Amino acid sequence: MKKIFCLSIALISFYANAQEHFSGINISKRIGILNATINPAELNNLSTSYEVNVFNFSTNVSNNKISFQELLKGEDIENKFFTGSEPANFRLDAVIQGPSFAMKYKKWGFLINSAANIKANAIDVDVNFGDAVTNSFLGTAQINSNYNQRLNAVTWGEIGFGASRTLFENDLHKFNAGATFKLLFPGSYMNLGVDHLTGDVTNIAGNVELSNANANVNISYSGSLADNYTDSSNYSQLFAGGLNGFGVDFGFNYQLKEKIADNTDDSSKNKSGYRLNAGLSVRNIGSMKFKSDNNVSNNYNLEIQGFESLNLNQFDGSESITEIEDVLISSGYLTKTSSTKDFKINLPTVINAYADYHIYNKWYVSGYIQQKVSDDSENDFTTIQNIYTLTPRFSGKNYEIYLPFSQNEVSDFTTGLGFRLGGFFMGSGSIVTALINDSTQADLYLGFRFAL
Repeated sequence: MKKIFCLSIALISFYANAQEHFSGINISKRIGILNATINPAELNNLSTSYEVNVFNFSTNVSNNKISFQELLKGEDIENKFFTGSEPANFRLDAVIQGPSFAMKYKKWGFLINSAANIKANAIDVDVNFGDAVTNSFLGTAQINSNYNQRLNAVTWGEIGFGASRTLFENDLHKFNAGATFKLLFPGSYMNLGVDHLTGDVTNIAGNVELSNANANVNISYSGSLADNYTDSSNYSQLFAGGLNGFGVDFGFNYQLKEKIADNTDDSSKNKSGYRLNAGLSVRNIGSMKFKSDNNVSNNYNLEIQGFESLNLNQFDGSESITEIEDVLISSGYLTKTSSTKDFKINLPTVINAYADYHIYNKWYVSGYIQQKVSDDSENDFTTIQNIYTLTPRFSGKNYEIYLPFSQNEVSDFTTGLGFRLGGFFMGSGSIVTALINDSTQADLYLGFRFAL
């Protein structure tokens, strides 16, 4: 049973290190494809006429219970995950941006990009339930969860086509608008949702029974994640489902231009030439349909009454969502309420707002907000975090160093460090706090792009 409620913990072994991706560099004054993934209206502000993205990678692991130091030690992780009173949350999020190309021409900007996405989450796990299941004691714990506990994982690929246009420009102001249309290729998916669970968990020397229980249960899966959710190779199915979904990003951008004297040398000149660069965008509007041969999305009602009980030890060693479903069905306590073969999963829609201010010389400071629109409790949504980031930055023509300070929905406060040297960049949104205190997030990103 421990494996069921520690799915995300098991996945740590897959990502040896660990959700704002590319924190600090994603709204750099060296405007390129990374900026356009946050707001397609930035295509008109490219620092060069053409840019080629070779490869970018970002991975992020965050939770609200286990510190980075405890994670490295690997001691008593399961028990610590179920401490406190608030629900336990764990997020693993990775993105790989492949070959991409962007250009600007007169009042237009254009983009062709490719990306692969991997997400695995434990969402709002009841700590009383988790603690009663994983820790041997003599007694009964009463469970009354008024939310949907979810284990969720999904992979997909996408190809995007973006365009932007300058709507107005004079010597002082510039307004842009843009959009990116995405072709989505669902890979694999699994979801176990246990909504509004009530009941009694009795644990006597490791013998665990669930009684007097009621819950609404969703079990969905497609592709390789149905077979084994702890096998890292099953997360590599990124384009397996073919073209079966569409998405769109759109945004607006404003620049307050900066007057640059003719005698300013190239080393101090900001090619973007702005005092303020600000934007607002809505991203990930859309959905994708899973159509694998093993597709299923079933909704059940779980009901255990009287002197009957479900032996939770039956789930020990389970490594697939299908094994869990088989055990629950054979118990006789599940009643199917609905079922579908092909099912649709909505993208994690977010609103992004940001502003980058040129303070003096090569010093800049930026603010970034990521606000999710989707509801994590819904079974047909993937997840994303609310994030607020402040980034002071020292930025020259061919180099940059920055220090992002973030407030994350799941992992609370983090501080990172990153740099850019030519077309190469590398950084982390949490490395500083991970090394000096009990940060509950670990992330790393790097990439290379070049201008033509």
